[in-house]
Amino acid sequence: MTHSRRLRPVPEPPAGTSFSSVDIDDTREMLNRFYYPLTVGVPDGAEGFRFHAEVIQLGPLTVGRLGFGASVTLVAPELGGYHVTIPTAGFVHTRHAGHEVVAGASTGAIFGPGQPVHARYDAHSAELNVKITRTALEDELATLLGRPVKGPIGLPPAINVGAGAAQSWRRLVQLLSTEHEYPGSLVWRPVFAEQLRRSVLNGLLLSVQHRFSDELSATPPSSPPRTVQRVVDAINDAPDRAFSAADLAAIAGVSVRTLQEGFRRYVGCSPMAYLQSVRLNLAHEALRREDPARVTVAAVAHRSGFAHLGRFSTAYRARFGVSPSETLRRTP
Repeated sequence: MTHSRRLRPVPEPPAGTSFSSVDIDDTREMLNRFYYPLTVGVPDGAEGFRFHAEVIQLGPLTVGRLGFGASVTLVAPELGGYHVTIPTAGFVHTRHAGHEVVAGASTGAIFGPGQPVHARYDAHSAELNVKITRTALEDELATLLGRPVKGPIGLPPAINVGAGAAQSWRRLVQLLSTEHEYPGSLVWRPVFAEQLRRSVLNGLLLSVQHRFSDELSATPPSSPPRTVQRVVDAINDAPDRAFSAADLAAIAGVSVRTLQEGFRRYVGCSPMAYLQSVRLNLAHEALRREDPARVTVAAVAHRSGFAHLGRFSTAYRARFGVSPSETLRRTP
C-alpha cells in the first residue's frame, strides 16, 4: 500500500471567458457549453439581437454576467444541477416545477435539478447567473450537517436578494463575477478559488429556506458527527488495515470529499493524515518497547500498516525528530 503526501483533492483550475455575438446559433452554442443544453428563441424577431457574457468557472460552480439586447426566451428540457438567476437590469419571467416567478433587481429565481425551465427575458436585460452541480451543493450540505444527504435539497422557487443574508450572498456573487476582468486576481489561484467557491455554496444554503434549514441553524455538535466518528473508530480499531480514502468514505457512508471536509472541520486534518498519525504512534510505541536484537524497523513498520519503508522513515523522523532505528537502539 502506498500513501500519497497530497491528502486533499487538487482544486480544479479556475477558467473564464468573455463572449459577445449577434448570432443566435453562436449564442446557443456558448450557453450549451457553459450551462445546459437549451434552445434560444427571439419572440419579437432577430433584429436587434445581441448577447454578451462574462463567465467564470470554479470547478462545479459557474458564475456569469449575461446581457441580452432583444427579448429572448431560453428553454432547458432538464437541469442537471441547481441554478439561480438574478436580474441586474429588466425582468425575467420564469416557469419551473409548477412555479412562476417574475425575477427583478431584488428577486432571483431558483431552479432545481430534474425539471424543465422556461425563461423569457425583457429586451435590454442583464443578469447574474449562478450554476452549481447537484453533487457539489449536496456534498457541501452533507459536510455542514455532518451526515449524508438523500434526495434534492428542496430550494425555494425564489430568493429575496434585497435584504438580509441573501443580499450579502448576492454581493459575494457580484464580486466573483467581476473578478474575471482582472488577470492578477486571487480568484485565478486554485487554493483561493476553492475557498471562494465553498463560500458561495455555503452562502446559498444559509440564505434561503429549504428542508434542511432548521438543522443547519441548530447549535453545532461539540463532538464529531457520526460520519466522522465511525471512521475514527474504524482506524483506531484496525490501524494496520489497508484503508484507502474510498474505503473510509464507504465506512462513513458519504463521498470522499464530504468525509475530507468533515475531518478537516472536526479533526483538523484529512482522514488519511489521521490514519498515518495513528500508525506512527503505534510504530513509535512498538519501537520503544521492542528488543533490537529480536525485531527490525521494517517488521515494526509493516506491522503498523506501512508498506513503504523509506516513506515510513521520512514521516517518522518528521514526527519524532529521530529515525526509527535510533528509537529502537535506545530501547533499554
